Amino acid sequence: MGMLDGKAAVVTGAGSGIGRAIAQALAREGAALSVADIEEGGGQATADAIVRSGGRAQFLRADVSRSEDVRVMIAQAAAAFGRLDILVNNAGLQHVAPIVDYPEDRWNVLIGVMLTGTFLCTRYALPHMIERQWGRVVNVASAHGLVASPFKSAYVAAKHGVVGFTKVAAWEVAGSGVTVNAVCPGYVRTPLVEKQIADQARVHAIPESDVVTRIMLEPHAIKRMIEPDEVAAMVVYLCSDAAGMVTGTALTMDAGWTAR
Repeated sequence: MGMLDGKAAVVTGAGSGIGRAIAQALAREGAALSVADIEEGGGQATADAIVRSGGRAQFLRADVSRSEDVRVMIAQAAAAFGRLDILVNNAGLQHVAPIVDYPEDRWNVLIGVMLTGTFLCTRYALPHMIERQWGRVVNVASAHGLVASPFKSAYVAAKHGVVGFTKVAAWEVAGSGVTVNAVCPGYVRTPLVEKQIADQARVHAIPESDVVTRIMLEPHAIKRMIEPDEVAAMVVYLCSDAAGMVTGTALTMDAGWTAR
């Protein structure tokens, strides 16, 4: 028996990295998964892996920055399993550049996926949860939702927005049995982070071999990357009945970054 038996969840950006780890962890606790991603290959692979492990899962392709995509995705998720109890807003991407050189189209994409996408998914998912008087919304923010780093203006702006949105949403649904929280990890060992290495080397004018130690792990008190499964474990807790009085929070797991 898992702690989420009988629940149904949507995880966005679940085709790889943190999203895949979260989807698999929720499935191990008994939740039925709608694996959402814009990339069909990775998303389908995550859903297939859950099914092979004895869980229930489907893949839903969606661009979370598009209202119609999200409306259809949430409707399909609820229809497939007869309910929708858990939403994890995880979809994200990164672009590293100085503000004066930051491409406007990349700014719009990052804000659209991470901030507007979080709003849209939450907007369409909440009625299903409020109807049952139980629900969990977990927004995967970042330590960059609390502090800043140079050359990441869109990402930092979006993640700060996600933390603020989390607080508003938590107040709006307080007393309905629905909680809304954000998780704020430091640097996690994911393809998204690994893809930043070349860009970080360029903007900081250092060798790629120095990026992890001099840039990524410099703010960590504990000098290692966080693993996706560690983030997933916190999300599972927030989705459990044990976390029923945890809401409106931005829980840090940043290896001591924001303790300074």
